[in-house]
Amino acid sequence: MNFCGIDIGTTSVKTAVFTDTLQQKISLTADYTLDAHGDIVEFDGEKYWEIVKGELEKIKKELSIDALAIDTQCETLILTDENGTPVRPAIVWLDNRATAEADIITERFGHKRVYEVTGQPEITATWPACKLLWVKRNEPEIFAKTKKVFLLEDWILYKMTGKFISEKTLQSSTIYFDIHKGAWWDEMLDFIGVTKDMLPTLYSSAKEVGDYEGTRVVTGAIDQIAGAIGAGVVAPGKVSVMTGTTMVIFLPSDTVPAYDEKSIVPCHYNYNDKYCLLSWTPTAGMALKWFKNAFCEGSSFDDMNALAATVPAGSDGVTFLPYLCGSTMPKYNPAARGSFTGLTTEHTRAHFIRAVMESVACMLKSNLDYLGLSVKEIRAMGGAANSPLWCQMKADMTDKRLVTLKNKETACLGSAILAAVGIGAFESVEAAAKMIELDKVYESQGTDYSECYERYLAYDKILNV
Repeated sequence: MNFCGIDIGTTSVKTAVFTDTLQQKISLTADYTLDAHGDIVEFDGEKYWEIVKGELEKIKKELSIDALAIDTQCETLILTDENGTPVRPAIVWLDNRATAEADIITERFGHKRVYEVTGQPEITATWPACKLLWVKRNEPEIFAKTKKVFLLEDWILYKMTGKFISEKTLQSSTIYFDIHKGAWWDEMLDFIGVTKDMLPTLYSSAKEVGDYEGTRVVTGAIDQIAGAIGAGVVAPGKVSVMTGTTMVIFLPSDTVPAYDEKSIVPCHYNYNDKYCLLSWTPTAGMALKWFKNAFCEGSSFDDMNALAATVPAGSDGVTFLPYLCGSTMPKYNPAARGSFTGLTTEHTRAHFIRAVMESVACMLKSNLDYLGLSVKEIRAMGGAANSPLWCQMKADMTDKRLVTLKNKETACLGSAILAAVGIGAFESVEAAAKMIELDKVYESQGTDYSECYERYLAYDKILNV
C-alpha cells in the first residue's frame, strides 16, 4: 500500500509517498510566492488547491495512492460564500494587520482567560479571531458575504471531498477553540460575530472523511505535529527540535500547564486528543548563516564546522547571544539584539563560529530547563542535524541522548502515517512510530559545558532585559 503526506508550508508544497514499511517512494516540491506588502500578506485561495491538485496528478502518473492526509500552517484564513467561492484573497498566517483587533480582544478577555480556554498565552494579530474581527470592522461588505470560514487544511479537504470539515489541532491558535472540550468557544465567537454554522464540523486527527479520485482522504494535523509524528515523538519523554532558520521545540504533554503570566509558551491540541507544547526562537541556524555571509565569504558550512572543531568547548571565553531578531522564549524581548562578548586579541574566526554554534545549544538547554519537563531523548531535525559537531555539542550541553533521522521529510511522513492509521493500515500512530528509521545517535560524552552555559546565562541577564 502507498500513503501520501502533503505538507503545505508558507512558500512551498511538499508531497511525498511512503510504503507500508515507511519507505519513501517519491517526493516533490512546488514553490510559490506570497503577495506581501508590509503587514498585509495574502495569496489566492484557489491557487493553493491548484498546486496541490497538480502535484497529486504528477504522482498518480507514477503510482497509485491508497490514502492521503495533509498538514498545514495554522492561521491562514480563507473566507467563502455559501457555495464555497472565496470572497477575498486568503489572509496568510504571517499577516499582521489586525493589531487593533488583538488589542480589542485582549481588553475584553485578558491573557489569562484566553490561555485557560485555548492554551494560547498571547493574543496577536495573526490569530484567526483577530483577522475575522478585522474583516468585520474594515470590510463589512465582505464579512456580510462570508458564510464559510476555512483554515488552509479545511480548504484542501473541502476541495477534495466537498465536505465542510476540519481537524482539531488546526484550530488551537484560532483562539475561538476550547482545547479542554475539543469544541468551539461560544463566548469568543459571539464577541467576533461568527456563528457556528460558519465553521466546519470538527474531527480528531487520523479520521477517514472522504474520497478523492479513488484515494481515501484522512484528517491530518498542523505542520509541527506532523513533523513530530514523522520524527517518532509521540509520547512524553521525547522532544523534537527543528533547527533550521529558527528553532522549534515540540513536547507532548498529558495536561495543559497552569497559567503563568511570565510564560508565552503555547499549549496546542495534539493528534491524540491530548496536548503538546511548542517553544520557538526566531534565530537559530539563521545566526550561523548570517555569520557565514558576513564574515566567511567563500566558505561552506563544512568548512566552518571544521574550523569550529579546532576550538575547545567554551570557545576560550567567547560568548554569543543569538538575538539577531529579538528574543522570544524563554524570555520575550523583541528589542533584544545579538552580541559577542569576552573577546581578546587571541581569538580567531574559529572562536566566533564555535561561539555561534554553542549559543544555539545554550538556547536549547535554557528552553528545556524553562519548560521543566522530564526529557530523555531529543530527535533532531533541520539543517543543523547534518552537523555532527553541532549535534554532539547539543547532546553534551543538555546531557541528553540526541538522535537524527534517515528520512528528512518528517512532516510528510507524519501526515502519511496519519493517513495509514485513518484507514486501519496501522494499529496506531504509536505503533507506526516504532518503524521510523534512526540515522545517527549522539550520547553525551561528558564534555563540561557548565561554565559556558553559566556565562551565557550571565550575559543574557545583563544584555537581554
